[in-house]
Amino acid sequence: MLKVGIIGAGALGTAIAQAVSKNLDKVYLYARRPKVVEDINNGYNKDYYPNVALNKNIIGINDLNLFKDFDCLILSIPSASLRDMMCQLTDIISKECIIVSTIKGIEKSTSKTASEVIQEFCDNPTVVLSGPNIAREIVLGLPAATTIAVGSDSEKDMLYKIFQSNEFKLQFNNDLIGTEFCGIIKNILAMSTGICEGLNVNDSAKFAILNKGFVETRQIIEKLNGNPNTILDYCGFGDIVTASTLSVSRNHTLGVLHGQKIVIDESKSGVVFEGKNAILFIKELCEKNDIESSIVEFVNDVIINKKNPEQSFEKLWENI
Repeated sequence: MLKVGIIGAGALGTAIAQAVSKNLDKVYLYARRPKVVEDINNGYNKDYYPNVALNKNIIGINDLNLFKDFDCLILSIPSASLRDMMCQLTDIISKECIIVSTIKGIEKSTSKTASEVIQEFCDNPTVVLSGPNIAREIVLGLPAATTIAVGSDSEKDMLYKIFQSNEFKLQFNNDLIGTEFCGIIKNILAMSTGICEGLNVNDSAKFAILNKGFVETRQIIEKLNGNPNTILDYCGFGDIVTASTLSVSRNHTLGVLHGQKIVIDESKSGVVFEGKNAILFIKELCEKNDIESSIVEFVNDVIINKKNPEQSFEKLWENI
């Protein structure tokens, strides 16, 4: 049987473990804290799902050396933790092990995507999983679908065996660039609709802005040599709508707060907003590639430059 491990016992990592455990004899779920590992081995992740019983073949571990002969490792950690994790994994994992990234963020210090950071350290097959995947629904076994960008049919075959089920449907493409950037840019679109919501902008205007953001995302992906049609996959339209309209989205919530002129202390809250790094990264990419994006400018003005949200909205609306 396939040996599969998941690194990161947060909301999504635990939910993925629950989903793929139906297809495998055992699933190994790595957590840094021994207490979390103990909880998992007692059948629960109390930090995230205290009332959800985990499948009994999910095994909690906190020793990375156990992953040395695995077929597949799924990374479900913040982008800020990725480099350190890859430093540790490089000398452990086999060269054939498929690395699945679920990371929808940018490394702040280098402005590199997750797949770029991973490929700095190893030549392992690296794929990107991205979609409208709400962790609290997946852990309950509710229907969900996702996109996986692969590089070969053999990767596709293995990942199908690991992930595919009646409850968790897969869609494959060969566009790592487009798939990864959909997951990055959607954070910006989520903030833009959040700002509008915080300003009590009417729905007709709010969704016109979301539509413009969708079009601009397609243009950005095409300029970066991705497939513009990837935005029609689950990683595109589905994930953008999910992040931009539901309160479960952290970046949407961040936008709402800024629209209401409430600025939280992220260092004290402990909440990671991947989208803040994405704004600066995508804005710089747009400037380098001569891409005009009124949505990126709008979010950058409000979130990064702390400009008046009402005035920033008026400026944006002139370009709709």
